[in-house]
Amino acid sequence: MARVYLSLGSNVEPQRYLKAALDELRARFGAITVSPAYRSRSVGFDGADFVNLAVGLDTELEPIALNDWLHALEDRHGRRRDVPRYSDRTLDVDIVLYDERVIDGPGHLQIPRKELRHAFVLKPLADIAPVARHPVGGQTMAELWAAFPPECEPLTVEPL
Repeated sequence: MARVYLSLGSNVEPQRYLKAALDELRARFGAITVSPAYRSRSVGFDGADFVNLAVGLDTELEPIALNDWLHALEDRHGRRRDVPRYSDRTLDVDIVLYDERVIDGPGHLQIPRKELRHAFVLKPLADIAPVARHPVGGQTMAELWAAFPPECEPLTVEPL
């Protein structure tokens, strides 16, 4: 079993779609660890605010199979792939960390995710996995968050 950390985000009815995704993740993987949710500005395009959170889970799926399952989860919840990559979305789920692996694969599969440099991915991950280490740099998520200038990308806690 691998320990995996995911980033989930939505800026279209986020409470609805994030709750639905969490329900499906629990049904498929059993016990999951869920961070607080945070609201932040959209990054890469001018759109509605996003609500993001992190999930930790254990899985027997290899990274490509897990990525495929997560893409199907997004599709079941209205994710459109016929629009620009950086646009509003009902659900966005990415594998951020998969054990200590480093992968650059098909279907935008990139582990660790480069989005770890953004507060909306790093803070929720630091909340649930403070001692998890970045597989390239070796810093813990807590160390990375402690060094992050939060005023650059403000977050507010968002109840789900």
